[in-house]
Amino acid sequence: MLQPSPLPPSWRRLARKGLAAFALAATALGASTVQAQTAPRTAFVHLFEWKWTDIARECETFLGPKGFAAVQVSPPNEHNWVSSGDGAPYPWWMRYQPVSYNLDRSRSGTRAEFQDMVNRCNAVGVGIYVDAVINHMSGGTGGTSSAGRSWSYHNYPGLYGPNDFHQPVCGITNYGDANNVQRCELSGLQDLNTGSTYVRGKIADYLVGLVNMGVKGFRVDAAKHISPTDLGAIIDAVNSRTGANRPFWFLEVIGAAGEAVQPNQYFSLGGGQVTVTEFNYGKQIFGKFAGGGRLAELRSFGESWGLMSSSKAVAFIDNHDKQRGHGGGGNYLTYHYGATYDLANIFMLAWPYGYPALMSSYAFNRSTAYDTSFGPPHYSGGATRGPWDGGGSQPACFSQSIGGWVCEHRWRGIGNMVAFRNATVSNWTVTDWWDNGNNQIAFGRGDKGFVVINREGAALTRNFKTSLPAGQYCDVISGDFSNGQCTGNVVTVDAGGYVTLTAGPNGAAAIHAGARLGGATQPPQTASVTFNVSADTVWGQNLFVVGNHSALGNWSPAAARPMTWISGSGTRGNWRAVLDLPANTTYQYKFIKKDGAGNVVWEGGSNRIVTTPSGGGSVSTGGNWQ
Repeated sequence: MLQPSPLPPSWRRLARKGLAAFALAATALGASTVQAQTAPRTAFVHLFEWKWTDIARECETFLGPKGFAAVQVSPPNEHNWVSSGDGAPYPWWMRYQPVSYNLDRSRSGTRAEFQDMVNRCNAVGVGIYVDAVINHMSGGTGGTSSAGRSWSYHNYPGLYGPNDFHQPVCGITNYGDANNVQRCELSGLQDLNTGSTYVRGKIADYLVGLVNMGVKGFRVDAAKHISPTDLGAIIDAVNSRTGANRPFWFLEVIGAAGEAVQPNQYFSLGGGQVTVTEFNYGKQIFGKFAGGGRLAELRSFGESWGLMSSSKAVAFIDNHDKQRGHGGGGNYLTYHYGATYDLANIFMLAWPYGYPALMSSYAFNRSTAYDTSFGPPHYSGGATRGPWDGGGSQPACFSQSIGGWVCEHRWRGIGNMVAFRNATVSNWTVTDWWDNGNNQIAFGRGDKGFVVINREGAALTRNFKTSLPAGQYCDVISGDFSNGQCTGNVVTVDAGGYVTLTAGPNGAAAIHAGARLGGATQPPQTASVTFNVSADTVWGQNLFVVGNHSALGNWSPAAARPMTWISGSGTRGNWRAVLDLPANTTYQYKFIKKDGAGNVVWEGGSNRIVTTPSGGGSVSTGGNWQ
C-alpha cells in the first residue's frame, strides 16, 4: 500500500452538506442567490470583534471574491457589559461572559443585523462560524447586560437558576484532575452543569436556532472544560435536529503535556467528524520562524512532530488568546512581528496540513494586563467603531496604533495565498522541495502551485524546478490576479517545469494554477460516488472507506473517510458515504472498521474497484462484508 499523506481537513467530508460545497457547485445557503465557485474554499478568518454590518460588507467586497470559506465571528449572544477590566476600557473578554442566548443586542449589533450578515455572507459563498460560549455564564455577582438587563449570581431570568450550575462551587486548581477542570469555575466564570438535561436542552436550542438562521459552524469555546460525555450529547442533539444542515464543529481543547484533559478525548464526538484547534501548530511555527530554528527544518513538518492528525486539526499561527499570552501562554507570532508573521501565514496556507484559521486583529500592546484586556476601537460610551464606519470604498485597515484595525487578512501575502490553497488542495502532497540549509525554502504542490519563502536579509533569485505546466503565471505575492490580469510580476514556467522566481529580503513569491495567464487551470470535473456496505460491528466500531487516492486517504486508516449508519438490526447495519471524487478515474478501495481506541479491522479479499463517469454525474458501489 502507498505511504499515507495528510488528508485535507474535515470540511471536505462535509462539502456535500453546504460548508465547503461552495467549492463544488453553486449550492443554496439560505439566500436567494449564490455566487458560482470554480475552486474549493479551504481557509477561514476570525474577524475578531467586528460588527455584523461590517462583516457583511467585508464578505461582499473581499472575502467572497478572495475565496475564503468562512468567517469566525465573536460570540453573538447577550453578554455582561464591563466598562473597565484590568483598568482597560470595555475589555474584549466581556463577550465571553454570557448573560443569555438572546441575539437582540450584543457588542456587534442586533439580531436583525446578525441575520442580514449571515444571509449576505452565504450569498457570496462565505459561511459564518459562531464562537459558542456554552461552558459557563458570566463572572462576578451581578450587573447589567449588553441589552440593559439585570442579572445576579446563579440567576439569569428566564434561562438559568442556582440548580443549573455545578455544585459545590469550586475553582480550577489542578489541571491533572479532569473532574476539577470540568466541574469547577474557570477564572470565576459560573460553571454550567452540562450534565443536566435541562441545561443541555437550552444550549442545544441556542445552537439549533443559529443553524436555522443559516450559520454553518461553531467554535466551542473552553471545550476542554466540558466533559466529552456532556459535549458529545449536546453536539449529537444539535446534529440530529439540524439534519442535512448539521454544522461544522471545531473545539477549543488546549492539550498541555501532563494534563488530564487531552484533545484526543474529543475526536470521536459528532460521529468522529469534529475537529480540534491545534495549539501546537503555532508554537512550532514560532520556533522555526522566530525562535532560533531554521526554515529548512520544516521539510518534515506535520504529524511526525507530535501534531494531531491533519484531518482533525484547525491550524493557526495565532488566535485572540495567544496574541495576548492567554490560553496557557507560549510563544506565538502575531502582527507585531511584521514581515515574519506574513511569511508564517504564507507557509501555513501553502503547506498541506489542517484547516487554516487566519487572524484579523485590532491594535493592542502586550506589556500589561491593561494592554491585553484593551477592547476594540470604540466611541465614547463603548460602542464599537468598525473598520467600515467611515463610509468609504475601503475599510480603515492596516493601522498598528491603539484604536486602529490591523486587518491581517487583507495583507496581500496572506489574502492572496487563500486562492493558492484553494487551487492546490487537490494535490495534498509536497513536491520539488528546495532549501539553502538555513532560512530560504521553496516547495511545490504538484502541478498546482509553487512557493518560495525567504527569511533572510538578502534577496533570493533562483531558477527553480517545479511540476507546473508550461505557461505564464502571476506571482500573487507581488501583485493581485483578477480577471486574467496580473498587477505584479509575471513569470514563465518552461517546458521542463523550470521558473525563475525572486523573493525579496524577508519576502516570498508564489504561483499557482488558478493564477495562470491566458486562462487559469480549472479544477477537474467531479462525480458523486455513493459507497454502500452491509457489515457486522461490535459496540464502538464505525465503518470507513479507504483507497488508493488522496481523496480516499491513500490507504491510510487514519485518513479513511467515515461512513454513516443508515439502517440495520442487531449487529448488522447498512452504512453509506457519499463523496465527490475526480471524474473519469478508476479507484481501488476497501472498507475498514475502527473503534475509539484506534484498532483497525480490514475487509478481506481483493480490493474493490469503482470508475467515476467521464462527464461527472453519480455512481453507486459497494456490497456486503461477510
